[in-house]
Amino acid sequence: MFKTNSTRRATLAATFGLAAAIAAGSAMPVMAQDAEPVKIGWSAWSDAEFVTKLAAKILTDELDTKVELVQTDVAPLYQGVSRGDIDLMMMAWLPQTHADYFDKVKNRVETLGTVYDGAKLGWVVPAYIPESEIASIEDLKKPEVQEKLSGKIDGIEPGAGLTRLSQQAVKDYALDDYKLQISSEAGMLTSVDRAYRGEKWFVATSWSPHWMFGKYKLRYIADPKKSLGEAEHVDVIARKDFKSENPKVAEFFSRMKLPISDLEAGMFNAQETSYEEAVEKYIKDHPDQVKAWIGDQG
Repeated sequence: MFKTNSTRRATLAATFGLAAAIAAGSAMPVMAQDAEPVKIGWSAWSDAEFVTKLAAKILTDELDTKVELVQTDVAPLYQGVSRGDIDLMMMAWLPQTHADYFDKVKNRVETLGTVYDGAKLGWVVPAYIPESEIASIEDLKKPEVQEKLSGKIDGIEPGAGLTRLSQQAVKDYALDDYKLQISSEAGMLTSVDRAYRGEKWFVATSWSPHWMFGKYKLRYIADPKKSLGEAEHVDVIARKDFKSENPKVAEFFSRMKLPISDLEAGMFNAQETSYEEAVEKYIKDHPDQVKAWIGDQG
């Protein structure tokens, strides 16, 4: 949920103005057409960036569809899709993570499909911490564990569902002497990288799919109270009437589904190269999958 660091925008309108400039410089090249572009919104999370740019590349090259990428935070994304300012988004984490956002707009959007199943939120520790010391969130209350962790949990941005659920977990497990360090995905990853290289103890909020599991040896710790939820699905939601107005594009999104292992491999490759190169490699390495997504467009 990385290379891109999300910045708070004052208003949705201001966000879209800035996002258009970002998209003009960094989005996939688009075909010159008279038709209005399909506006795909995304937040600066590595999984969202990969699947969004993958979809944009295929739509552009294979379905002759003009695409505009709009980057903003999660709450404005849901608002934008519900108002029709954005056509669709590919990162609706349900049923729990984005429940608050989705419930407010569910009557004004439609679901096109599920991009991947088995998504997970949780807290991770490095594999070099013995499970006998930390196996569960409950273990964080051990005085010696709290001391080694400096009473800190590395978190991400305040608007994320993971942050909301992590704040609840702190209450549920009575971790009164801990501070959830609210930052950003990039900030969390910087802290993780620094601690991991020094083989220091840390606990961080995380989720799957994420490329960090390809770079570091990490493990989730148990959440017996289910404060952070269970396995989820990540859906594509669109503005009302998008499906009827753009049937071929809607059909593409209804078929676009990635195994989490493939997605994490692509995300890790993006960190080692670039998202554009990783997307091209994914398309080259998965021709049958891409062909199935495109379907019969005759």
